Amino acid sequence: MLFGGFDHKIDKKGRVFIPSAFREELGESFIICRGIYGKRCLCVYSKEQWSSLVEKIGTLPSSKSSNVKRFLYDGAFNVEFDTQGRILVPPVLREYANFDTEVHIIGMDTNLEIWNADIWNEENNNNTLESISAVMEELNF
Repeated sequence: MLFGGFDHKIDKKGRVFIPSAFREELGESFIICRGIYGKRCLCVYSKEQWSSLVEKIGTLPSSKSSNVKRFLYDGAFNVEFDTQGRILVPPVLREYANFDTEVHIIGMDTNLEIWNADIWNEENNNNTLESISAVMEELNF
């Protein structure tokens, strides 16, 4: 399970450090792609989770799955860690997610999200104690 949030810098070459706890879960090779949850972030999936996502997309009617596949697969890349635990974020994805110098990495259970730090702060400020509490009440937990 991937959880936690970390602030890191992205260097001029487009490399970003991934915390060791996340690296262990992702494995040596994994997928990075555009965020698919209506947000301008990037998603990172282990090969296993990527396969599960691809399988679920395949259950959609072809009229819907084709559009999702085009969006998702066009911006998906296989990546690996360098010797310092960094990944190289492809230029097209850096542009999509508006990466500048600071990023925020979040474990989201089955995948990671990587955000432009300013966009993340703005997004996170929309989550109030009351709004999160209202959602949690639906769980009866």
